[in-house]
Amino acid sequence: MKNKLGVMQGRLLPKYQGRYQAFPVGNWQNEFKIAKECGLDLIEFILDFNDSEKNPLLHPGGVEKIVNVIKDSGVSVKTICADYFMEAPLHSSNNKVSEESYKVLERLIDAAKILKISDIVIPCVDQSSLKTREAVSRFVKLIKRIIPTIEKEGINLSLETDLAPKPFIELLDKLNSKNITINYDIGNSAALGFNSYEELAAYGDRITDIHIKDRILGGGPVRLGNGNADFINFFNELKKFNYQGPFIMQAYRDDEGIEIFKQQLKYIVPLINSIG
Repeated sequence: MKNKLGVMQGRLLPKYQGRYQAFPVGNWQNEFKIAKECGLDLIEFILDFNDSEKNPLLHPGGVEKIVNVIKDSGVSVKTICADYFMEAPLHSSNNKVSEESYKVLERLIDAAKILKISDIVIPCVDQSSLKTREAVSRFVKLIKRIIPTIEKEGINLSLETDLAPKPFIELLDKLNSKNITINYDIGNSAALGFNSYEELAAYGDRITDIHIKDRILGGGPVRLGNGNADFINFFNELKKFNYQGPFIMQAYRDDEGIEIFKQQLKYIVPLINSIG
């Protein structure tokens, strides 16, 4: 399998503070060993809004700790999911929030340089959705400020949005940088009722990070294969684009995480292998 397979941080551990997806403060190192035992290559690190300064991505000396855990486990970190910006959007109409988030993005890029991160995923969904022209305008203005830095460092800002293909392409055109790419979430796309053929036809060559998930149309996450995600057709279509990025398991979880993860891993690995 040429593509690297990884997991969203926290999915192999019991829920942290009962939250569905969260950075597991005080327990994050243990997940690397479990990931290795599961045959995984990667963990996609999370930066939460909650306890953000406790996260080793921002905490003094923390990046060195991540480097050491990577060396000890053999499990890499190549991507970061910046959930922080769901709670404090870069395009917030509150200038104080927006500027503080921009400073966090700069710090995140500093950490990414040391870790040799390929992609920082910027979620623009739910409360950080780009629903209005004003929100898009603010987002474009702010991201354009950071583009010279990410182009110099070779780091992608991989956007996850709930935009249909046409407005998503229009957004990418406004940003106009090879380092502004797409995070594609199979489950979220299915829940929104989008057609993966149309999406891949529009921007398949711009996808650099893929989240593996299944959801019901208009509803929440379910076990892989039980929702509206058309995995077989998606992977068949993806073959056309010589996708080189990682596949990150962000699939349905229960309170414990590990056993239900292993069950879904058996489902998805043959499909990933099918693309060559």
